[in-house]
Amino acid sequence: MSASDNYTPPKIWTQDKDDGNKWASINRPVSGATHEKAREQGEHGFQLHSLATPNGQKVTIMLEELLAAGVDEAEYDAWLVNIGEGDQFSSGFVDVNPNSKIPAMVDTTTTPETKLFESGSILMYLAEKFDKFIPKDAHAKAECMNWLFWQVGSAPYLGGGFGHFYSYAPYPMEYPINRFTMETKRQLDVLDKHLAKNTFMAGDEYSIADIAIWPWYGNLVLGNLYDAATFLQVDDYTHLLEWAQRVEKRKGVQRGRIVNKTWGEDGQLENRHSAADINNALANG
Repeated sequence: MSASDNYTPPKIWTQDKDDGNKWASINRPVSGATHEKAREQGEHGFQLHSLATPNGQKVTIMLEELLAAGVDEAEYDAWLVNIGEGDQFSSGFVDVNPNSKIPAMVDTTTTPETKLFESGSILMYLAEKFDKFIPKDAHAKAECMNWLFWQVGSAPYLGGGFGHFYSYAPYPMEYPINRFTMETKRQLDVLDKHLAKNTFMAGDEYSIADIAIWPWYGNLVLGNLYDAATFLQVDDYTHLLEWAQRVEKRKGVQRGRIVNKTWGEDGQLENRHSAADINNALANG
């Protein structure tokens, strides 16, 4: 692929396997499994197949928050899905999520088993199943749902847009970086203004809206995502930073963020099968 600004789309698009993108070897324009491999099965009721990207962290943080709240039924096994190696295209994974994206989860306590994909859907399922981290007050619940779906709709601009062109594209491209930086900063401003008047996204109550938003926007302003804090001038968003720091201190966040993580210096845990696994990882991290 050329870095020229004079690109003209062809009449019919075909995939360029040598476009310089780090994911080029596994990206493809069709769905379905590429190889046979049964999904792993542990002893707990919830079987999570994921990776500690922001979307993956949402679910592990939620599960750890439930456990910290005394919901023993939320015990889970978490299995690493190496997306760089194409694990998400295995037959076992595709059986749970035909879209081949992490996270995917199975609730084995139901008959038949409940297959779950899309992080927002998983958060809602767990919140409703255990009646936790979702407000009971109708107004606060509406706020929670507003911000949960805001995150689901907004994250592609941050991850697939800004994150891709700022960090992963084969060469710097001024137009898309400017376009997605503007949108990302607008989103940060939206959050900052809301959090100037609210302790958490749904008001005074910590909820799945915070759990959904923190792994993306909290990590971003805390300098844990894309190494872009200076570029985005995140210190301008004082209320958002205060919220990000407040949420980061929670036990469930500190534990959930390292599950299915194999990089970084703040703790790594490839697979999780018990609380002791996280305890050991944090002690050694």
